[in-house]
Amino acid sequence: MAYSTSLISIGLRFALLPKTKVNVSGRFISRSSAGLRIRAAQENGGSRRLVDIIRLVPELSRNYFRRPSRRALFGGIALLGGFYVAQTISLSFGALGVNDVIAAVLCVLLTEYVTKFYYSRPKITFPVALLNNFKMGFTYGLFIDAFKLAS
Repeated sequence: MAYSTSLISIGLRFALLPKTKVNVSGRFISRSSAGLRIRAAQENGGSRRLVDIIRLVPELSRNYFRRPSRRALFGGIALLGGFYVAQTISLSFGALGVNDVIAAVLCVLLTEYVTKFYYSRPKITFPVALLNNFKMGFTYGLFIDAFKLAS
């Protein structure tokens, strides 16, 4: 909250006083007669491009998922997400009674493709394991829905 109020006060000072330079937590804001120019200051003095930030994402995610508890948590989320998607597909196509065969074919193709993709890999990475967890939840959801319809 304090950060937003300081930004508002900076914005008011900036709007009222032309050609004002304000330094707040490493950001320099200046206004020239040609228009508004904002420049972010880095510790190393260089500029940071969007491509550089995108290149950091894989390393940050690898470091984030090193802990087994986080891997298990996201594995469970993928499993439950697959279950949820299966229940949604079953409910939407089953209620309408239209295109049931096409939906079933797409579901079987999805699970078979993911199974082939998973077991053809020489090394199982974490995103591939999450995809397999999603497939397992999806298959489990379809089986549960089939048992509900048979009773």
